[in-house]
Amino acid sequence: MVPSIIFDGETLDLCEALVAACRALSVTVGTAESCTGGLVASAVTAIPGSSEAIRGGVVSYAIPVKHEVLGVSNSILDAPGVGAVSSECAAAMAKGARRVLGCDVAVSVTGIAGPGGEEPGKPVGTVWMGLATPNSTSTFPNLFEGDRSEVRARAVKRAVELLVHGVRETAEKN
Repeated sequence: MVPSIIFDGETLDLCEALVAACRALSVTVGTAESCTGGLVASAVTAIPGSSEAIRGGVVSYAIPVKHEVLGVSNSILDAPGVGAVSSECAAAMAKGARRVLGCDVAVSVTGIAGPGGEEPGKPVGTVWMGLATPNSTSTFPNLFEGDRSEVRARAVKRAVELLVHGVRETAEKN
């Protein structure tokens, strides 16, 4: 049996804070997700009133979707040692999500949830995240411990934290 992810109270509290901040500050968010498969958007949309906050999400599990929909360049995706699980890819995915979804702030998640898929220098649990705002794009490396479900759950929580930060930063600078 494949375990499912049920969002814990702390993650849902973060989602409530995100939706409240978006509504109060008139900022919209979006997601570009690979290894989380839409779970970040799912967590946010579990909150009533989230339609005023989230514009949508792109599940870019396949490499061609990262390239064709989000605009991640083949030079990033095909580069030895770079590829889909990298700072460069996370940044491009977040920027692409802002463009495609027409949102103010976007988070991206790309990584190796396991149990297989590790590469040299990229063990299971390696997850890169990008945060794109009107003012900047930043990336964040993570190494989450646990099985596939735990890695994905931890990634969702961290991605929502980044969105909260991005929304507040955007509102302060505008």
